[in-house]
Amino acid sequence: MKLSTMHDLLIHQLQDLYSAEQQIIEALPKMQKTASSKALQDAFAKHLEETETHVKRLEEVGDELDIKLGGITCKGMEGLIKESEELLEMDKSPIVDQALIAAAQRVEHYEIAGYGCVLTYAEMLGHDDIVDTLKDTMDEEITTDEDLTTIAEDDLEAMEDEE
Repeated sequence: MKLSTMHDLLIHQLQDLYSAEQQIIEALPKMQKTASSKALQDAFAKHLEETETHVKRLEEVGDELDIKLGGITCKGMEGLIKESEELLEMDKSPIVDQALIAAAQRVEHYEIAGYGCVLTYAEMLGHDDIVDTLKDTMDEEITTDEDLTTIAEDDLEAMEDEE
């Protein structure tokens, strides 16, 4: 794809996010299965549902802009997920949970950056019709990141109490 205009960049970034969200849908059930903490398992299950909604929202945005979202692979997300795959082979433990949270937060931060960019581009280009949709997803990504931090802190406190 040639990036000559801000509209081209918006489209490319939306396609990248679409691919990223689809990869996350594949990864989250594996992460949920590996987690030992009920709170973390529940957080992964909740985020899987949200991620499925994020894909639908991106499809709505694509329809609104009359663009095709498929066809590219988000290499950044591919790398983040690949980096965390070794965790999925480990035995369940609070330490592995902490590593899963760290991996999941890297993913969230990547998504937050991506949605922040497309939100800015959409606003700049006057695509008011998609701004609220993108903002809803951005807010959910931020909340997920905050929820993961809370789980990590709570689990770390529990680990300290056991020592």
